[in-house]
Amino acid sequence: MARQFTAIYKKSGKWYLGWIEEIPGVNTQGKTLKEAKENLKEALLLILETNRMLNKKEISKGKFIREPFSISI
Repeated sequence: MARQFTAIYKKSGKWYLGWIEEIPGVNTQGKTLKEAKENLKEALLLILETNRMLNKKEISKGKFIREPFSISI
């Protein structure tokens, strides 16, 4: 499943900073823009994977409703 996010990049001194606008905490840096983009992809994948694991543990403790959710902006 493909999802679309908004990546923001900013040059700060010798570094490029990057973050995902829609998900707080997904941020990174790189010495080049290419490196920042690669690092940001990895950071996003790690956050999504971690959130899934944490939710699976919590859901297994009780009754929850889990369903796909879509929104058009």
